[in-house]
Order: sequence, then structure tokens, then C-alpha cells
Amino acid sequence: MAEWNRQQENEPIPPDYALILTAIVPSPRDLEIARVLGWYRIPFRFAPKIVQVDFIAFYQPAVFGQGHAHCIDTFASVRGVELTTRREIIQDEPNHPRADEEYYKIQLGPLTQLKNPIRADKWKRVTFLYTTGNRFVNAKTINDLVVRSDEREVLWRSLREKAAEFEAQSGQDLQSKELDENLLTMLGELHLIRERTDWYQDI
Repeated sequence: MAEWNRQQENEPIPPDYALILTAIVPSPRDLEIARVLGWYRIPFRFAPKIVQVDFIAFYQPAVFGQGHAHCIDTFASVRGVELTTRREIIQDEPNHPRADEEYYKIQLGPLTQLKNPIRADKWKRVTFLYTTGNRFVNAKTINDLVVRSDEREVLWRSLREKAAEFEAQSGQDLQSKELDENLLTMLGELHLIRERTDWYQDI
């Protein structure tokens, strides 16, 4: 079972039923932004369909260096989601080639650090993966986060409820058929996620 650094007493251990999005954090700078400023960004065109989850767990790729790469070391609660542009999010880079593109800005609670990181094992190129609080708390490797067939109905229901809430609040139609196909690739088909391109290197 994962052990927890409880320095942030207001940040609870995710309950069994929590909906968690494992998401790549492109660089140490981005993780520091999440820690200090309390937000995380995802380009809209690359984002998973449901970003209004209960928690985000941050996957650290190779750029984090030896001892810190290919693992999940921190997570945070999600406190809100805003659709805006990169220019508004990162105002000191107005000439960035993606400055006018739409991004999700996800407001976070304080980062909580795992005492024992969840290692990638053979999965080195994870971008996004939905999982449950129960799986996250007990995971030792990324593969332990994969939701098996007997649990998918519960996670599927939770995702659909989040989608309905988002549509009601934002007025945005997520298009049910596209949503179904997108989510199915993230309910355990980890090899499909692994093969995605490294879009995150310059977001």
C-alpha cells in the first residue's frame, strides 16, 4: 500500500470511490507551478474528454532525471476547471506559437507527496489514464492503476456523471459517441496511451 506524507492535513487521502486522472507533468517547472501557483494546464485539443475529476496524479517523464523520472510522486485535489487561452495562463510568453490556442486551466489544492512513488515499470510513456481512489492508494506500479473489467462499470458511471455535470455547467456538448470511444481507451487500454506522440514537450 502506498504511504503518504501528510504535511497537508487539509488534503485527504483519496477515498475508494474518488475519480482520479493520471496526467503527465511535462517538466519540473510545470510541477513547481502546480505546487506554488496551484494550477495545471492541458491543451484543449489533446485533453481527455473529462477533466473535472476529484484528483489529479502527476506522472513525471524522463526529463525529471534519474530517481525522479517515470513515476507518480505527487497528487492534488481538483478545485475548479476553466477553459481559456495559453496567452492568459502564461502571460510572460505572449509570442509562444500556441499563445492563442485553448487550454484547460485546472485549479488545484496543495500538492501531496507520496512517500513511495508509483513507478512506471514497463510503461514509460503514459499521458492520461483514469483510475479510482482505491487503486491509487494501493498501487505500487502504473499497471496497478489500470481498472479491470469487474470495476469498469463503477468508473464508467462516475465518468458519465462528471460529463453530465460539465455539460450542465458549461453548456458544452461533449458528443456522447465521441465521449464513449475516448473514455474506453482510457479505462485500461494502457498500451494505446503509451503509443501517443510526445505532444507535451512544448505545451
